[in-house]
Amino acid sequence: MNRTLRLLAAGCLMAFTACDSGNENTLYESETYNVYKDHVTQGDFTATVVSPKEMTSNYKSPLQDAYSRAIEFKFSINGKDDELAYGKNHRLVIHPEDGKYTSPTIVFGEHHLDNEKVDKMDWLEKNTEVTIKLDMSPVLNAFKTKGYYEDIHGEKIYQNDFKGVYVAGGSAPMRWDFDNLGDVEQLTDKDGDGIYEITLVMNQPDPEKITSPVWKSTKNLSKYPTFTSDIPLVDALYNLALNELVADSEADGTFRTGKEWGGVWTRDISYSIVLSLSILDPQRAITSLRRKVKRDRIIQDTGSGGAWPVSSDRVTWALAAWNVYTTTGDQGWLKEAYKVIANTIDDDMHVVYDPATGLMRGESSFLDWRKQTYPRWMDNVDIYRSLNLGTNVDHFEAMNIAAKMARLLGKEKDYQKYNEYAVNLKNAINNHLWLEKEGYYAQYLYGRDHMILSPKYEALGEALAVIFDVADENRAKSIVKNSPITPYGAACVYPQIPGIRPYHNNGIWPFVQAYWNIATAKAGNGTALEQGLASIYRPAALFLTNKENFVAEDGDYMDTEVNSDEMLWSLSGNMAMIYKVYFGISIDEKGILSFNPVVPKVYGGSKELKNVKLWKNNFDITLKGYGNKIKSFTIDGKASDEFTFNLKKGGNHKIDIVLADNDITEGTTSNKVANKFHLENPNVTYKGDQLTWNAVKGAVNYEIIKNGKVIATQNETLFTIKKEKEVDEYAVRAIDSDNFPSYISEPISVGDIKIKNVSRIASASKKIDIKAAPSGMVEVSKKRNKKVDFKITVPESGEYMVWFSYTNGSGPWNTDNKCAIRNLFVNGTDQGALVMAQRGTEEWSSIGMTNHIPVQLKKGANKLSIRFESYDENMNVDVNTALIENVYYGKASK
Repeated sequence: MNRTLRLLAAGCLMAFTACDSGNENTLYESETYNVYKDHVTQGDFTATVVSPKEMTSNYKSPLQDAYSRAIEFKFSINGKDDELAYGKNHRLVIHPEDGKYTSPTIVFGEHHLDNEKVDKMDWLEKNTEVTIKLDMSPVLNAFKTKGYYEDIHGEKIYQNDFKGVYVAGGSAPMRWDFDNLGDVEQLTDKDGDGIYEITLVMNQPDPEKITSPVWKSTKNLSKYPTFTSDIPLVDALYNLALNELVADSEADGTFRTGKEWGGVWTRDISYSIVLSLSILDPQRAITSLRRKVKRDRIIQDTGSGGAWPVSSDRVTWALAAWNVYTTTGDQGWLKEAYKVIANTIDDDMHVVYDPATGLMRGESSFLDWRKQTYPRWMDNVDIYRSLNLGTNVDHFEAMNIAAKMARLLGKEKDYQKYNEYAVNLKNAINNHLWLEKEGYYAQYLYGRDHMILSPKYEALGEALAVIFDVADENRAKSIVKNSPITPYGAACVYPQIPGIRPYHNNGIWPFVQAYWNIATAKAGNGTALEQGLASIYRPAALFLTNKENFVAEDGDYMDTEVNSDEMLWSLSGNMAMIYKVYFGISIDEKGILSFNPVVPKVYGGSKELKNVKLWKNNFDITLKGYGNKIKSFTIDGKASDEFTFNLKKGGNHKIDIVLADNDITEGTTSNKVANKFHLENPNVTYKGDQLTWNAVKGAVNYEIIKNGKVIATQNETLFTIKKEKEVDEYAVRAIDSDNFPSYISEPISVGDIKIKNVSRIASASKKIDIKAAPSGMVEVSKKRNKKVDFKITVPESGEYMVWFSYTNGSGPWNTDNKCAIRNLFVNGTDQGALVMAQRGTEEWSSIGMTNHIPVQLKKGANKLSIRFESYDENMNVDVNTALIENVYYGKASK
């Protein structure tokens, strides 16, 4: 869908509505939407509470009928963005005859652009059959003459690796999801003439995209706590969430992830349990967590390039396991969970830990779709090498939990070990990721030999840093005050990447918003909390379901890459506002139940939770007033100066809490900003002694970066460098008029780099079982060459960078669990993990590079060894295979 059309349509629907403005019924007002105690409005749309168990909404997505006759798309070999330069697409303007349209024949790699201007309201006729024709002769001829085709990015696609050609685009049923293109998007050449075709039905009505106008409670909710208040909207949305929780409860005793997402996913179930499921259904939570364990270790869900260790946020399981223990006091579960968590952390310290920074490597937690939150040049190995805020906070809390569990189980040495890990990691996060000027943490460190900060905001990581006390009190308040919040809520990241369809990028996820709200409550910022609560209640009310996500620009649920109703962590986040914010329930390792209520003034009044089961207790809890200070606290009619309860007591109890009516919005602010896109990163080439790059639209300057430091700022798109003996790393980034940088360009290593073929210098067996393997390779697998020894000779001692070229055709680029892992030993000392992520199913000719490892070499001969160690087991276990080609090494820059 054309972005301008979408914004025009959305803009027509977002006129400021002032009904009920300023009266006591108002919870939140803005120029985009308003939330009241019994209804929500957004332009012409209204969601209304009929009763605690019924709501209506007339919301209609502005994209439901809109479909431009101008479409944009690209072709793709093997499901990669490899035909045209990033940001450049083919464009067709479709004028069907008798409901059909056939495109001119487009030559692969040649930009086709229909320049016809299209009126923004000129929509394509429904159910138009569009046939797109593609001339593949440039690719096929290259296969015949050279055996491979070199794509626009310089990558070689070998004839033996050719799986098919696909179309990706922005008009349904096309999608800009290169990583998941399949039979539906594949073009075919039925007569073998080199002209490939595909026929798609466009502007086809999709009833699944239409939200229901009415919601009524239909499920048996008797097993769950009940919630009532004098705010009808909150009551109804709580019951709606419970209905959807029942719908997500499978017959096998697990939670499904959402209406469109079957099965149990590690991070989804874990974040959901932490939010509220450990209170609502702890036994089902335990059953679900057990599904995500293998070899007494946490399973990393299939993720970029083969799952763990490219993705490493499986430790979220530990957070959930701990929440289940604290809400149940189950000693058997404590022992079971501790073993799994300890084994997982121990493996991570061998493979994921980065000794240079003290941080943990791996993909952004939950933001597990490479192109959505990383520059396009970063492949899966680059992502493994990166150091992300949210993932590191998760690791910190997992280590902290392991320490607590160890002490409870009488394992004092283990307590000391994991507590030390946690303290060191917390210090590393604060030392390496804090942005003093911005007042919040950076998104991640990224690069190759030398890392640089991405100064973008990452909502989940910032929230978790506050919640888990990585940030001290002053920094927590700074984060909540200074973090950029868009009109519809806390976007996953900010600013956005241009040219990427909304999902994680340019998207808001209710579960992330829920964690952000918990963080704002903890920081005592009522202004930010009021905005955050409205950001939870608006979409749930208007859509009458807890959607997976929605677009940050206009708050709509359509036009995101993927979406689902009844999303488990979204509904859990909705209910967390009651348990974690209003009532402020928390439980420590000793079974002490604490209350830290936080209620903005506009949400004040009476609230009651009944049938809350914790350990062997059943609670009815009332809450009156507003603020974050408790005026009175009674347990079973007796006043208490401490706002706690020992859960070891057991039995039925009534707790009454009255707040002091202090207005937590006074003296607090939040940084509400318009949505923003940063610039595209430059594409840099190196030739002779010069770096050159394309002019980036909107750039006012360019920063030249050497070894992670800015060494020059200029307007020109050319920079002369001096080649040194040491290996230096150069990159360039564009700076916009707000002085905000793009991502850096792909780093370029310059210097005296030696290259040697491993098969010629290694003592390993030369036999290879893989028939499609290129020549000059050494196979490393579970059966062959578990240890590969060889020597390299250097003229002087010092620190060197070492890396390898490899291929891994065990699975697709974007998913599965067959990442190959080995550890590099130098002169008998373990130097760290070599990660060889998947590069495409059966694509054994697709050559990539491992992560770069700094090592100390002595003058003369040095013995290197590539070994498979017990901690190198991947998530698949059976298949852990790669082909290694060359070793690269050079003196590290000082």
